[in-house]
Order: sequence, then C-alpha cells, then structure tokens
Amino acid sequence: MFKAYAAHEPKGRLEPFEYDPGQLGVDEVEMDVHYCGICHSDLSMINNDWQFTRYPIVPGHEVVGTVAAVGDQVSHVKPGDAVGLGWHAGYCMTCPSCLSGDHNLCTKAQATIAGHHGAFADKVRARCASVVKLPRGIDLESTGPLFCGGVTVFNPLVQFDIKPTAKVGVIGIGGLGHLALQFSNAWGCEVTAFTSTEAKMAEAKQMGAHCTIDSHDKSKIKSVAGKFDLIMSTVNVKLDWNGYVETLRQKGRLHFLGVQPDPLSIGMVPMLFKQLSISSSLVGSPGTIATMLDFAVQHDIKPVIEKFPMAQVNEAFDHLKSGKARYRIVLCN
Repeated sequence: MFKAYAAHEPKGRLEPFEYDPGQLGVDEVEMDVHYCGICHSDLSMINNDWQFTRYPIVPGHEVVGTVAAVGDQVSHVKPGDAVGLGWHAGYCMTCPSCLSGDHNLCTKAQATIAGHHGAFADKVRARCASVVKLPRGIDLESTGPLFCGGVTVFNPLVQFDIKPTAKVGVIGIGGLGHLALQFSNAWGCEVTAFTSTEAKMAEAKQMGAHCTIDSHDKSKIKSVAGKFDLIMSTVNVKLDWNGYVETLRQKGRLHFLGVQPDPLSIGMVPMLFKQLSISSSLVGSPGTIATMLDFAVQHDIKPVIEKFPMAQVNEAFDHLKSGKARYRIVLCN
C-alpha cells in the first residue's frame, strides 16, 4: 500500500490516504519520494479550477526521489538511481508529437495528478519515459520545482532559439519568474524584471536581473519601447498587454507562461508592422528537462525554497495561499 495525502472534495483539506497501486507495469518506474515541490497547479487541481479534477486527488508533480523498482522493459534507470518526475507521468509514445520529441504536446499524455495519484506520498509510479535521471552534483532538495517551474521557463529559450545577445523581460517575480531570471541571465541575455512589489526589486537583481521596472508605472514601461526580443509573462492576472507589445523590438515575442483569466485584446497594427509574435507554452519534454537539469548544474541555478515536512502539507498550502512563499515550497519525507 502507498501512503499519501489526498483531498476528497473541491477546496478540501488533505488527509492521510492509502491505496494499492497494483502490479508494477513492464514500462513503469516506482519511486521512493524524498522531496516534492508544491506548485500553484496543485492548488488549482485541488480546487477543481479547471473542471477536470477526479477525487480523491493526491497532488504532487515536482518529484525527486530514488528508484525503488522497475518494470521488465525499463533500462535507462535502475533501483537506487536518483530520479525526478514532473507534470506528466506517461505518454502514448506513438503520436507525431512523441515521435518528434515533443512529448509534452502529446494529446494522450497522462498527467501526474489528473486521473493518476501524485507524489504527496511515500511512493509514486510513472511510465519510464517520464522519469528523468538526475545529473551528478545537483542539489536534491531544491530540484523538484525545476521539473515544473524550471522547465516551463527554460523551454522558450530552447524552442525559440533565443540568442545569448537577446534582451529578455520577465513579468512577475514569483515561483516561475525568479527561475526565469536565473535561466535567462545564465543563457547570456540582458534581463529586465517587471514587478509591482518594491521588496522584490532588490531580490530580482540578486537572481539575475540587470535592471527592474515597476510594472504599475506606465511611463517606465514606455521608456523601454522597442527594447525586448522576448518577454515572458509568468502572471495570471490581466495587464495592459498592448503596453508590453510596444516594448518589443522587430520580430519580438510576448510569451505567456501563466494562465490568463481573460481573453487577450491586442492591437494588430504594431503586430503587423514589427512582425511580432504572441505565443504560450507549458512545461517541456523529458529531453528538454534533462538538458535543463544539466544547464542548472553547470550554472548553479537553484529555486529559492522553503521546506515543510510532508505531514505538514496543509500548513504548507496555507503558506502558499497567504502569498508569502519565497519562492517555492518543498515537502520533505
């Protein structure tokens, strides 16, 4: 029996929960969970914000642990290996997206916490393609958030072939944004942080921003018109997107990583004349995750974390909901 923490209704508290995972599949990996990050997506799933949560739900998709057992067809990891698991716990492996290396775009992908029990638990299982072996020298206790937040901000740098000479803006310095600053800086880019929180401006510079701009000050935003090659938005609130479009240079891109609550309303004239792009993405493929982890080790990129024992999962969620978390929460077994 696996011992976990589950919510049984929307906005419910997490309670001890046991379940029998059944026989280990030939292509599955069973992990002993040592650390698991808390992502805002876990809270959204508990609350059924996206209307596809199945209860009881065991959240947890930023997983670091060791291999406990492998199926007969698993060859890339073995018992005792340090591994991680992110948003996806399996892929179909036969669709055009999987065959081209874009596993995260597989329409039949199995989410780790949707119709599948996640890693707020002592153990978790996933199909082998989703389980990534950790590079030597990585800091295990802070690695979990890289499997969701880290790859989410790293993926655009790879997908859009961002040059190390690019000028990158990051909107929102939170769980995603503080990682976007670190990765963009290490990539070689000139990085600007947009934040409305004065206390975060100094922190943003410590984490890789070369300069900061008050996102509530329209005159400051206008002062950087035509500057950026890429702006990554990590927020889930409505902003003056046309103002940010004006800050893009020719062929620039406004890329959304946060879930927007309202439809976008963006004027087409600057889009047309400057050949601009609007795009979005979530997480990344196992290959991109592996590359991101290697890059993080080489450049000493780590999430800023606060730790809670797994048994204090509800207290950890209360801290997340308070808005005071800096910047990711990690549960420890």
